[in-house]
Amino acid sequence: MVSYGQIDHDYGMTLATTAPEDDGPVWMINLMKYKERAVYADGRETELSGQEADDRYTPLGPLAAVGAELVFASQVEDQFLGESPSWDRVAIVKYPTRRSFIEMQQREDFQTQHEHKEAGMAETIVIGTQPIMSGLEPLRSWDEVPHPPTDDDGAYTVVHVIRFHDENGAEATPEQMEQYQSGAHGTATTNGARVDGWFGAEGTIIGDGRTWHQVRFNTFPSRAAFMEVVMDPERLEAQAEHRETAIADTYTLGVRAFINDLAESIGPRRSAAGD
Repeated sequence: MVSYGQIDHDYGMTLATTAPEDDGPVWMINLMKYKERAVYADGRETELSGQEADDRYTPLGPLAAVGAELVFASQVEDQFLGESPSWDRVAIVKYPTRRSFIEMQQREDFQTQHEHKEAGMAETIVIGTQPIMSGLEPLRSWDEVPHPPTDDDGAYTVVHVIRFHDENGAEATPEQMEQYQSGAHGTATTNGARVDGWFGAEGTIIGDGRTWHQVRFNTFPSRAAFMEVVMDPERLEAQAEHRETAIADTYTLGVRAFINDLAESIGPRRSAAGD
């Protein structure tokens, strides 16, 4: 039992019992909302914020012990879609196998550190995923785009957490969404967008009872570049006609990554032109 979300025991059983010959890497995508002030179960007095308590939790030792690695970590700067909760951080851990995720939970050193997460976390969603698109380089160099990165406005990653109306599986994108993507592609390309990774959800191990289909990570050279795409009239028309028809529930977050090895964790980044 945890205080910051509901555990999906059926998905937990899948993680624990997948046959070795069918097992393999899993990317656990974490959305995190912190308490304003950490609250420890033993009643100790603390001046730690929820985020500071979670920083003490970060289980790098137990992760390394089971062969897992933190491949993406970021602070949320903007929440464009999805009103509640307002997320603070997004992070991804790549585990070598599904079973290794369960093995880490059972480690004594992990359980000892977990008190800090319990103290600091108000709410979280942890989605187990598999890649459905690997990292794509932008077609245009970021030196050549209208809004290149600057010291004040650097790389800006947009995270889309999506549940489609059509319950046809995590890897299946409804036709309406594909039409929206086609309509928005030109403006995104002009402004230097790249794909760090798109993922299909196989289960939500901790959450609020909702299911999800995909999580997408697209990085722009700057926030200004992303906003240029957002305000493009053709994209707005495509969104009204197709995207809103396809999507039943979503979060769209603008984040600043302080760790971003996501594309490399899937495989070598490749050219969007297919070279």
